Amino acid sequence: MLKKISMLALCGASAFALNTAEINVNDSDLELSGKLDMGQVIDSVEPNTVFLGLRFLDANKKHSENENADIKSYSELNFLMQKEIARSGLSIGLGVKLNSTKLENKDFVSAPLGLEASYRIPASEYIPMYLGGSIYHAPSVLSFQDAENFMEYRVNFDLEVIKNGRVTIGYRSLDTNYDTFNFNYTKAVYVGFKFAF
Repeated sequence: MLKKISMLALCGASAFALNTAEINVNDSDLELSGKLDMGQVIDSVEPNTVFLGLRFLDANKKHSENENADIKSYSELNFLMQKEIARSGLSIGLGVKLNSTKLENKDFVSAPLGLEASYRIPASEYIPMYLGGSIYHAPSVLSFQDAENFMEYRVNFDLEVIKNGRVTIGYRSLDTNYDTFNFNYTKAVYVGFKFAF
């Protein structure tokens, strides 16, 4: 009986092995995100290939283009499909987002398309290390309300200091360009934690 309970507990733990939660901070910004591995929920989807996620960013205006601007929080719903290439440690993904924010009386909504990559550094046997990056763009045809276009890019370096727990250092830039002016929502370095469960 104890053996069966142990096996069920192990199966339950592995069923959630690839869902992630992340918190990133710097001196004045807070970013929270989570991703659900759809392969752990839907039997017909291979694990670690399809993700549905949410992101919330409360950025300080001092990291934006104009320190006097009245910027609001940024939020997004995201979808990503990825695959590791021939067991090389390199994963490539294609994604789409639906994001929104507000600047004074202007509403920004866009649906950018993008590319993401993650690479496990081979010489990292004792402390696994990863390099990652992403780029997303929404041209005017995928920008709504007062939005003209959107551009985001990120780079990050992660250290897996405990199993399923990483320390991350990264840089992000989000351009939310409106129909009457261009505006960089934030450019900032951050540090944080990533958890997989």
